[in-house]
Amino acid sequence: MNRQKFITSIGLAGLTIFLPKTALSMTNQPQKLFFKDDGKIPNNKLPLILYKNAFDDRGSRGASWLEKRFSDNNWTNSWRNGIYSFHHYHSTSHEVLGIYSGSALVHLGGEEGEKIQIEAGDIIIIPAGVGHKNLGSKGLGVVGAYPDGRNWDLNHGLPGERPKADENIAALPIPNADPLLGPHDGLKQIWL
Repeated sequence: MNRQKFITSIGLAGLTIFLPKTALSMTNQPQKLFFKDDGKIPNNKLPLILYKNAFDDRGSRGASWLEKRFSDNNWTNSWRNGIYSFHHYHSTSHEVLGIYSGSALVHLGGEEGEKIQIEAGDIIIIPAGVGHKNLGSKGLGVVGAYPDGRNWDLNHGLPGERPKADENIAALPIPNADPLLGPHDGLKQIWL
């Protein structure tokens, strides 16, 4: 049976049985945020990707779901905590943050960047070099992870960090899979 006949016979609603649960939960397409080098925070030519309402579980169950989902897509070296309350970036790895509880106002891209409200159910994929800072949170719980379990560094936008940080960022490969959607979608489409 060809695809058109198949879709016609089961209807578009019937296709939902073949879609992953996460794709059904998301309220819209991923947001793509671009940030320019501000002289202190290098940022990246790749966009930060924000999935709003990407998963349903909350609390420790949500944290466990995120850890497994990220690990299944080879984003490991995970941790549970929050987001630092100072501008920082990583030059040796991209990072994913899955919000399993609470909410926060985060400042992305350094002082010249953008302030975004995040909440439980959101997933943020932060390209290496992109600044991020917690401006205030309530009950925030985050699972963080890194492609291929990479080790990460901590940079603050201080003199002396560059040009080495710029070299590290430029040398990083595109991950083999999106931490949420896997090897064929998400950042694999957006970052290529």
